[in-house]
Amino acid sequence: MTTDESINLITPDKVKNILIVKQHNQFGDMLCTLPSIAAVRKKYPEANITLVCSPGNYEILLGKNPYINEFLVYDKTSVIKIFRFFKRLRKRKYDIGIVPSTIGISKTSHIINRISGAKIRVGVKSVDGIQNINEKYLNIKKDFNWNKNQINQTERFLDIVRQIGCDLTDKEKNEVKIFYTGEEENFVSKYFSDNFKDNSRPVVAFHAGAGKVQNRWSISNFESLIDCLYREFNIHVLLIYGKADKELVEELCLRLSVKKIPFVVDYLPIRIASLLFAKCNLYITNDTGTMHSAAYSGAKVISLFGPTKYWEWAPEKVHCEYIQSPTDDIDIIKPEQVYSVARKYLLEQN
Repeated sequence: MTTDESINLITPDKVKNILIVKQHNQFGDMLCTLPSIAAVRKKYPEANITLVCSPGNYEILLGKNPYINEFLVYDKTSVIKIFRFFKRLRKRKYDIGIVPSTIGISKTSHIINRISGAKIRVGVKSVDGIQNINEKYLNIKKDFNWNKNQINQTERFLDIVRQIGCDLTDKEKNEVKIFYTGEEENFVSKYFSDNFKDNSRPVVAFHAGAGKVQNRWSISNFESLIDCLYREFNIHVLLIYGKADKELVEELCLRLSVKKIPFVVDYLPIRIASLLFAKCNLYITNDTGTMHSAAYSGAKVISLFGPTKYWEWAPEKVHCEYIQSPTDDIDIIKPEQVYSVARKYLLEQN
């Protein structure tokens, strides 16, 4: 089937079922696909959209999600689970199957897409000069040179679905968000009122950790920044951490205690933490997954970048700002730089 023949089969009235295969990468990468999924929904409002995901990268998209009808979890921890996955996959007849490859090219994802029976299979032919050896499984594909043009990850995923006429305006991109249940919203409202009783003081959340060590701004820098903001704005300090961040946050807590700066520290599920950040006046974070989930929850985010590049990973939301180190060393970013940007945010809200 040629590309032209394929395109003739993808008019909205002919498409009933769409498969998007994103069973690898972490949830931050998953969130970068959200505008592209919203673009598919925009063009095919009546289609059933199924997202193939891994057990660790889809939780953030749960709730009353208008973009996705069904989550199909690819759990490869046992032969039985793999068998059940493919049995469910083959139950539905897919018209379009999309493999959104921008970081790594997964052979498994392409095979899943092919086995699904989708008539139209969309993906990449090559990425920045690296050939997709699985392109034989696709019938709509292009060569993409994203790094050369410094293209953000969200735009990369959109580029893939633009091949079948799916796109969003700038306004629509900014409106893409994570959806929450009433129960989650009630929990966060109560948490906020219980922990930050003086609502005349701004609440600033900080994430001092990151999955990659080189993405972590030093604890001493966070300490200095928090001290400056507390002295000028009398902020409520909120420290949220993940499993890999516990020791870092404990050290930061000790330092703040010595300076007699009160704080709230907690380990919370990612969806609750992200919704909590949206209620704060500001969220300051390293380049990590919650940076994306906070941005898609409506939080005002300042993100810090060292070896990773803002043009590829910084959230592209009007309420988000980034600070890029001039070298791969994130600690070249000085607390005074971050303080200056944070101060602007807090003054604007007074």
